[in-house]
Amino acid sequence: MQRIVILGNAGSGKSTLARALGERLNLPVVHLDRLFWEPGWVEPDAEQFRTRVRAAISSPAWICEGNYARRTFDLRLPRADLVIWLDTPRLTCFTRVILRSLMNRPRPDLPAGCREKLDRKFLTFLNFVWSFDRGYRPGIEAVRLAVAPQIPTLHLRGAQEIAAFLDNLPATAAACPE
Repeated sequence: MQRIVILGNAGSGKSTLARALGERLNLPVVHLDRLFWEPGWVEPDAEQFRTRVRAAISSPAWICEGNYARRTFDLRLPRADLVIWLDTPRLTCFTRVILRSLMNRPRPDLPAGCREKLDRKFLTFLNFVWSFDRGYRPGIEAVRLAVAPQIPTLHLRGAQEIAAFLDNLPATAAACPE
């Protein structure tokens, strides 16, 4: 496994798993939110974002966390060895998003110049989190199947399955050139 894409709802644990995998497999981690958002939560030009993603996944090995299906699956999935879907219950995701926003601590996946705050945009985001499984996930999965149905997909639900997956990985795999 040299190129892993991690998908899931906000608060599902994508960034946390990506960091753990990066450490375990000695691979760089790409946080798509950091590449997408400009300071102040401003969306970039579509091609600018795609250029950033192309550059970030140009190396032979990486772990990339984030959805952005219609924007980047055509770039990422054909190169991936594995897709991991985090099937975290929505109440867990919802609670995590609220708690991390209230704590307002720096996070390595938080885009530069973007602060989490409780405002109207945040309430809209909470609606996204709550309705993700019914409203967004089917579309993400449809794009995944259209772009790269041959890439193995692993579904992990809950901390025990994630821990078991990590425990079964080699302790120190080195990144190999393509």
